[in-house]
Amino acid sequence: MKVIEDRFSTHRRIELLDFTSKLNEVVEKHRLEEGIVMVFLPHATAAVTANENEPGLVEDIIDVLTKIAPPDGSFRHNLIDDNAHAHILSAIVKSFYVFPVKRGRVIRGTWQNLFIVELDGPRHYRRIVYVLLGKFKQ
Repeated sequence: MKVIEDRFSTHRRIELLDFTSKLNEVVEKHRLEEGIVMVFLPHATAAVTANENEPGLVEDIIDVLTKIAPPDGSFRHNLIDDNAHAHILSAIVKSFYVFPVKRGRVIRGTWQNLFIVELDGPRHYRRIVYVLLGKFKQ
């Protein structure tokens, strides 16, 4: 098993960042041949998901998330902070995603890209953890 930690920045209050290339790069660099790769965000106001990277769909997802829990919504948590919407949305989306790896390649659906979902940005410093489990090339 290998655990790789990295950092990234976000630029909008709510945004989706395509991390598919980075995921593939991590699997290739660390020579995972067969197994799984789990992507984990150790944050209570960000999430991870997989979906199609089509600009209209990305904006639709952001619009729906904003309707479910509006950033200016009347939430009790906002009495002490201004990010209740982000906590609520991260509870609905998830903090991790698992992909199988076969012959050194991440298995994804045709339209399935890995997205980081920022829910309380912009943030200068976010962490991402990749857990690689399985058989590694020599």
